[in-house]
Formats: sequence, C-alpha cells, structure tokens
Amino acid sequence: MLLLNMFRGFCMALADSVPGVSGGTIAFLLGFYDKFIGSLNHLISGTKEQRKEALIFLLKMGIGWVIGFLGAMLILSEIFESHIYVVSALFFGLTLFAIPVVIHEERECMKGKLKFIPFLIAGAVLVVGISMLSKMLGGGSIVFEGFNIGIMLFTFVAGMVAISAMVLPGISGSTILLAFGVYLPTTSAISSILKFESFSGIPYLCALALGIVTGIILIIKAVDRALKNYRAQSMYAIIGLMIGSLYAICQGPTTLDEPVPALGLSTVAEDPILIVPFLAGGVILAVLEFLRYLMEKKEKQAAAK
Repeated sequence: MLLLNMFRGFCMALADSVPGVSGGTIAFLLGFYDKFIGSLNHLISGTKEQRKEALIFLLKMGIGWVIGFLGAMLILSEIFESHIYVVSALFFGLTLFAIPVVIHEERECMKGKLKFIPFLIAGAVLVVGISMLSKMLGGGSIVFEGFNIGIMLFTFVAGMVAISAMVLPGISGSTILLAFGVYLPTTSAISSILKFESFSGIPYLCALALGIVTGIILIIKAVDRALKNYRAQSMYAIIGLMIGSLYAICQGPTTLDEPVPALGLSTVAEDPILIVPFLAGGVILAVLEFLRYLMEKKEKQAAAK
C-alpha cells in the first residue's frame, strides 16, 4: 500500500503543479477522493485512532507528492513560458475529457436532479470570475524580491484560496495562483532554491505555505460535510468548476510576464500541432482510469484475503 499511496500522491502533485487540473480531480479519477478528504478532516478534528490512521495515509501520499512536486518544479519554470500553448492544450484536453467521466461516475446521485443546475452555473462563474481577477488587478505576476509585507499578505491570501480550490475535483490551485499572479514567481523561487541559485523567495514561500495550512483548516470540514450530506449539489458545483477552469486554462498565456494571446481556435489554426497535446490529455485520462481499475481490483483482492 505504500507504493500505491505514493503513486497517488505523485499523480496529484503533477496535476497540482500545472494550471489546469487540480490534484482533487486526479484523486477523484483514481477513486480515493473521499478517503483523501476524510483523512484531512480526521487529522484536524478526529479521534486519536482516526488521526493516527489519517496521518499514516497522508504521509504515504505525501512522500509521493513531494517527489512529484519537486521534480515538476525543476522543469516547469523553464517549459511553462516557452511552451505555454502546448501545456495549456494538454490540460485543456485532460479537463474537457474528465467532465463526462465525473458525470458518469456520479450519475446515480445526479440523476433526476436538474434543479441543482444553479450550483453548476455558480461554480463556472466563480472560476471565470477568479480568472478575470488578474486582469482587473493589472495582469502579469508579482515579484518576490526584497521584503514587502503587502506582497507577503497577498501571497498568504492567494495560498489560502488556492488550497481551497486544490482540494476540490474541479479547479486547479495552480490556476488560482496564476490568476493572482503568484504562480510564476512561486515556481521560479522553488526552482532557484532547488538549484541553489537564490534564496530570496523563501519569506514569500513561507507566507504561501502558511496560507495553505490556514485554508485547509478552514475549508476541509465544510467540503467533507458537503460531500456526505449534499453530494448532488456538490457534484453539480464541481462540474461547474471544471467547466469554468477551461476558460482559466485558455487565459493562462495572457498572465505571463510578457503576455501572449489566449489559447483559442485561432491559435490552433495557426499551429495545428496543438491538437496533439489536446488529444494526449484524453489519452492520459484513459490511462488514469485504467490505473484506477487496477487499484480497485487490487484493493478488493487484498480485502478478500
């Protein structure tokens, strides 16, 4: 189970590292989302036994997550700007193809409950609104240099909002950081630290980490309760978040330090090869679904022994 949970964390980290698909989406597609949310909730407010079990599970996942995240950070700061359209097309495809998968998985709780469509609309509007926030604030990225308490507080808030999104199988926390203009300076700061080039970004990364911890404490119980007591409404909202994140992914290129046009049909017309990473997103999703099948089969065999 150690390798299995490490693999789960590794896959979540790859998704969390890039604007587009959240780690929550990967957890959902691999079939351990409810356990992930429940473990976080038990770690915060569970019994002694529940906390122990949750801690063991999250630590196993955490090992894989750290490996995946650090590995991604070493290359993301380089490829994100130079191959922004390829990255965006890949995760657009993965997110788009993931939507019918989520609907299929949750068809029983959603069937005949079209009255909850306003939750879907609200989720989509929320993501689009957040994505437009960066433009309202002037666009581009903030700068992690010197000691600026205002930027540190802003980074703290961005981290708190991002982790709130990251635990949901819909919008990527990295997309939130991108909208706030914090994503690129964060990846650059982490990359510089890993390469021992510069440590000036540490105070801002600490502020981001503190915001993440605060966000988990504030949001996780509400998410756990919503999934248990209001699952249909939650699923409609999550699908709305995923639909809205398609817009956020397309707008990713406009948030670079040197903005370029958003990903759109005209971009693909000029560079048809972008269809390849788009379709690759669907292939990755199919592989994840196959891995989910193998994991569930293995867990059933282990339980039967």
